[in-house]
Amino acid sequence: MFPIIRMAKDVIVAARQAPLDNLTDTHVSHHICWPHDLDIWMELNNGRALSLYDLGRTAMAQRAGLITLLRQNKWAITIAGSSTRFRRRIRMFEKFEMRSRTLCWDDKFIYLEQSMWKKNGECASHVLYRSAVTDLNGLIPPEKVLQAMGRQQASPEVPGWVAEWIRADAHRPWPPMQDAAPTPDAVGPLSA
Repeated sequence: MFPIIRMAKDVIVAARQAPLDNLTDTHVSHHICWPHDLDIWMELNNGRALSLYDLGRTAMAQRAGLITLLRQNKWAITIAGSSTRFRRRIRMFEKFEMRSRTLCWDDKFIYLEQSMWKKNGECASHVLYRSAVTDLNGLIPPEKVLQAMGRQQASPEVPGWVAEWIRADAHRPWPPMQDAAPTPDAVGPLSA
């Protein structure tokens, strides 16, 4: 189940915080891993981690002034791609810090990064998102979104690792092949 109550709390907290003057400023939020966030290994479930990342992005958008704009224009935010690294476990009742920020944008997409940090300073996970603002007709160019927000800000240079991810993802077939059956070599030896 989506953490709606947590979302409401985080948006209210973000509404009381200072606005993000620069779109690339970092929004920091604090969270606890509750029992219903756990997987069978008694650690933060990877799917739940992505749901919690939603909280950080939404609160960041609130502080940037984007949520009001979305409501006014009947726009929405969508995720068009992601890459996640999990490196350290977050256990039940463990407190952690989430950092969310906009890295850059191009003519279609906004690239965001988020991370979860343990109290001992270790990064537990890190995610890169390709995001977009949409309306009923499809993607809205980030430049138009910035104009509607009253911001005159050029995108920072795309970090090299993000540019490499964008290039690699451009080679991924879409739609994926649906009718190709895996070969025995692809799935390993078949047992009788």
